[in-house]
Amino acid sequence: MEKYYKKVSTSVPETNVDDLPPKSSERKDKRKSPPVLDIDINDLPSDLGERKDIMDYRANQRDEVRRRYLTKSPCQPYGHKFKQISKGSGTKRFNPAWFDQYGSWLEYNISKESAFYLYCYLFKDEVRMQGGSDAFVKEGFNSWKKPERFLTHIVHALFKQDDKAKNEYRIRLNASIDASRFLLRRGLPLCGHGEKEEDANKGNFMELLKYTGEQNEAISNVILKNAPGNNQMISSKIQKDFVHSFAEEVRQAILEEIDHGVFGLLVDESADVSHKKQMGVVFRFVDKKGAIKERFIGVVHLQLVVVAVAKKHFDIADFFYMISTLLNVVGASCKRQDMFREIQREELEKGIKSGDVKTRTRQIRSVLYQDLQLLAGKDQDILNAMSLVESTKRELQKLRDDGWDSLMAKVASFCKKHNVEMLIMEEDFVDLRNPRKRTNISNMHHYKVNCFCTVLDLQIQEFNDRFTEVTTDLLICMAALSPIDSFHGFDKEKLV
Repeated sequence: MEKYYKKVSTSVPETNVDDLPPKSSERKDKRKSPPVLDIDINDLPSDLGERKDIMDYRANQRDEVRRRYLTKSPCQPYGHKFKQISKGSGTKRFNPAWFDQYGSWLEYNISKESAFYLYCYLFKDEVRMQGGSDAFVKEGFNSWKKPERFLTHIVHALFKQDDKAKNEYRIRLNASIDASRFLLRRGLPLCGHGEKEEDANKGNFMELLKYTGEQNEAISNVILKNAPGNNQMISSKIQKDFVHSFAEEVRQAILEEIDHGVFGLLVDESADVSHKKQMGVVFRFVDKKGAIKERFIGVVHLQLVVVAVAKKHFDIADFFYMISTLLNVVGASCKRQDMFREIQREELEKGIKSGDVKTRTRQIRSVLYQDLQLLAGKDQDILNAMSLVESTKRELQKLRDDGWDSLMAKVASFCKKHNVEMLIMEEDFVDLRNPRKRTNISNMHHYKVNCFCTVLDLQIQEFNDRFTEVTTDLLICMAALSPIDSFHGFDKEKLV
């Protein structure tokens, strides 16, 4: 190999100091690489004279050093005999009252007899002289005749952003708000299915914002591509924030219009296009001019307590997720819906002929179905509803205490009839989320304790939280004032 490649000498040639470029040619703001320091975070020096420059710490240590100094008390020696300094005519010294006036910002170095700012030391730019004086960080300030410079430096540190950047941000924000306001007034959606650059239709918000920029050069210069990458004000989260902000403003305006007057609450239930039940809420009141007004507040999607609470459990939530996916797949096609109804009809006919229809009903549904249907009835009065709530709570508790064996018997019967393999309850439980990790519990313990009992406990607790004794008494009192059947349910003893 030596005939193809020449050997490279490993000796270092001597360098004459005169041959090096002069230091004056280097950039003054270019800092040397910070040395590797072994530090004890719990023993950082408090005296400013002993502190190392924040940039001398490793990059991955600086935030930890900053947090440590922020949790420590600033160096404020109240009992120190501050040195008199003569500048010009007369002598002045540091006033300890400034510690209270400027709080944790201000520190004092005894060795230099000068004042410093803690936050400027911790968060000053790497280029020290950029953006203002370095007196409060490195050199120290001792011109006690000009204490107003303390406040001036704080204001400069907090508000050093130039007016141009603020103006551009204001134009960009107003453009996004105007586009959102235009779409909301007309009930149009903001987001599109795709808002990337290559998408043909990026949604109403993006398209309207782009059109606004095309009509106004001042706006075009500060939005979309011309805006900073992390401050474009166009993300879906920002759009939702605009919508929520407008909704809050509308609600606040309605409350101011009602003032402290009497109002009625109108609640009506309907279903949306996906057949999910929802509740519309409307305020009805008389304004200051005597006119009757109705103001729509919002829509709340309804959900049964047993379903909402059960979804808090991972295994149950996963089951409901699969059911929801199945319903979306079936419901998206009329053909699939017809096929599903036909299969269901055939299965019901077979079950009716064989007399096995009841055995296929889920146990929890058989316990709660009638009560929940009555609770959801349109003509249900409050007294009967409260009675059914108590009945539902008792049935849930009974199911939790004595229902496991009967449930397992029905599961075994179902699996046997449909040739479904049933788990051996005495074997170790395997968590599908982490199958390699040993759980040290049996299938019986997981499904009985972690699933069955846990979910029923959550449901019982939720019923108790929603229908407390105080809430129940209040609803019963409200029922006594019902005008149905000429106040047939009026009972003054319930109101006392």
